[in-house]
Amino acid sequence: MGLNVIFLKSTLLKLMLLKPISLKPKAKWIFLSVILVSPVGFSGEVEVVGVKADCQAEICQFDVTLRHQDEGWDHYANRWRILSEEGQELGVRTLHHPHDNEQPFTRGLGGVVVPAGINRVQVIGRDSVHGESKPYIVQLRR
Repeated sequence: MGLNVIFLKSTLLKLMLLKPISLKPKAKWIFLSVILVSPVGFSGEVEVVGVKADCQAEICQFDVTLRHQDEGWDHYANRWRILSEEGQELGVRTLHHPHDNEQPFTRGLGGVVVPAGINRVQVIGRDSVHGESKPYIVQLRR
């Protein structure tokens, strides 16, 4: 969450608690709850929302779609990895800049060697603040 949002929410909280406002008590607490848990300003963790895999024998092309509310260079989706189900790293795509105005976004990685015995892989995104995402499981068609 950006510092400006933290400041805004803490200021609203102080105003709600210190200054009398003309809301009924129940409405005041509902308003307060919405302010404190509002997702506005939360970048949160990166999420893998889609993967297209095209394999020819043991060589695969992966097109991975990520969603993350990038906040510039301090907090952005900066990588995704392809792993076997056992955790062996098969490929890595590094993202060298934020995608603030392009969400969700898709990037590809070709030439990934996936041994013949592997029929499922996991794709894991990463952001510069929260680290790695939950795995997204992909069934390979060869």
